[in-house]
Amino acid sequence: MSDTRRQSRSVSPSDALQRLLAGNEHFVRGKPAQRPPKPGQRARLKTAQHPFAAILACSDSRVPPEMVFDQGLGDLFIVRVAGNVVAAETLGSLAYALAHLRTPLFVVLGHEGCGAVQAALRAKFHHQTEHRVIAELLEAVLPGLKGINPAEPADAQWRHAVEANVRWAIRQLAATPAGRAAVSDGRIQLVGAVYELATGRVRFLEEQTRRDLRTKTD
Repeated sequence: MSDTRRQSRSVSPSDALQRLLAGNEHFVRGKPAQRPPKPGQRARLKTAQHPFAAILACSDSRVPPEMVFDQGLGDLFIVRVAGNVVAAETLGSLAYALAHLRTPLFVVLGHEGCGAVQAALRAKFHHQTEHRVIAELLEAVLPGLKGINPAEPADAQWRHAVEANVRWAIRQLAATPAGRAAVSDGRIQLVGAVYELATGRVRFLEEQTRRDLRTKTD
């Protein structure tokens, strides 16, 4: 067995989640534990990586996962795309983390004030159009916004839509054959979260995610 597989299996999904929670607490308090890596630390990562968590996050410049979770080189396997949408490239990247890196925890990280989600709401309720390539990205967000109430105030719509978009991504990942099998046998934990811009805190949607996944697999 390779070193990568031994390393990943030594961390349980719940332990990995606790590491993220602790790291985010450091970030919120402004007391990060991570320091720039020394040459020896970089050299040890030359031949292999052992990330304990894979994160699908938005491209927004205000939400850098390594900083938000106070983690160092080699700790996180990160895929970033506007609106944290699930596409072929997203699935392929995360499938690599699952199959080859044996990463135990997968997180979809949305954030308050997501511009992609806001644009999708404008397209949904006000028929606002975007450039073709942006419109294609919004098409990946819209299916998750079916339950958003058009009568709600705009701020409430935006807030609920951000969470709905995270849950939509979670459902898509859990619906893949590999994802369904890994969640069912407990090899991985798949959770959603939302980053709060003003506080720096990450709010996990774990209980709601579990209900969503049970509904999806029942």
